Amino acid sequence: MSILVVGSVALDTIKTPFGREKDVLGGSATYFSISAGLFGCVRLVAVVGNDFPKRYVSFLKKKGIDVRGLAVKTGKTFRWEGEYGWDFADPRTISTRLNVFSDFDPVIPEEYKKSEYVFLANIDPELQMKVLGQMTRPKFVACDTMNYWIENKRKHLTRLLGKIDLFFLNESEAKELTGCSSIIRAARGILKMGPKRIIIKKGEHGSLLFSENSVFSTPAFLLESICDPTGAGDTFAGGVMGYLSTQKTVNDKSIKRAIAYGGVMATFAVEDFSLMRLASVKKTDIKKRFENFRRLTSF
Repeated sequence: MSILVVGSVALDTIKTPFGREKDVLGGSATYFSISAGLFGCVRLVAVVGNDFPKRYVSFLKKKGIDVRGLAVKTGKTFRWEGEYGWDFADPRTISTRLNVFSDFDPVIPEEYKKSEYVFLANIDPELQMKVLGQMTRPKFVACDTMNYWIENKRKHLTRLLGKIDLFFLNESEAKELTGCSSIIRAARGILKMGPKRIIIKKGEHGSLLFSENSVFSTPAFLLESICDPTGAGDTFAGGVMGYLSTQKTVNDKSIKRAIAYGGVMATFAVEDFSLMRLASVKKTDIKKRFENFRRLTSF
């Protein structure tokens, strides 16, 4: 089934203890698309400047991503530069230049409006709501957010949550959104805002799934090497939504399995800079790592 993603496509400059890469392909919608695209058809809505390298557009097309919704505007592409330390925790942001992304006003192409699965990546919740207003009864809607929107667009965000099937956020965002120091209380508070289920990402410690009647904890897959964690969360979401799009029914059971696939996809993303590792991943690689993960968590 078709998956629509609306978010950012960017050029990143990234420094980690293992090197530095300049103006490499990045952005929330990009990582999501490549990850979800290994499971199904992905339709991308984003904006780039006329300086965006054509080789990156060709790369997206080669990976089967429908880029008819990728608008090219006069100006420069959104650029982000960050640096990670040895703990690979939140990076130090060196610069953020929104450029044409500052005026992003997503218009959903007519042929995308009946997409069954919709992922609203980390953008202004007012824009996320606007996207939903253009859709024709999607089967399943998920969204992501960040601290900035919690602090500056809380009213719009909470209004959006009443229309969401699955809400992705990290632990600090969950606590800030609710004012609760307990992750369990925070999750319960968010569920009362409207989303049917929430996934709280805990990075190297895995993730938590909360619904009205259940709690599910998933550990992270153990990796021998990590090079660049940029985009891991979006890759995780892409794996979750990609897997769900292959299922006849979305319920707690299928979402639990989807989370495992999302975690597997995220492990590929962090093994090299940008999308260099994800670009070479095949379905056989996913299956093999998923089985390794299943054995790791079985007792």
